[in-house]
Amino acid sequence: MNKDQIEGSIKDAAGKVQQKIGEIVGNPKQQMKGVQKQIKGKTQKAIGNVKEAAKDAEKHS
Repeated sequence: MNKDQIEGSIKDAAGKVQQKIGEIVGNPKQQMKGVQKQIKGKTQKAIGNVKEAAKDAEKHS
């Protein structure tokens, strides 16, 4: 795992928590911020996955 994969996973998890808190307290703005954080986290994790795949491909070539 690389830095982007780890940080992306953390952001995604934090976004889920933030979204759920917004849902519980009835704050749609907080829910939306949580969803946005999840999207950023998933994107960062995907970038990390691509980097990792490229590194693996380089090792095997």
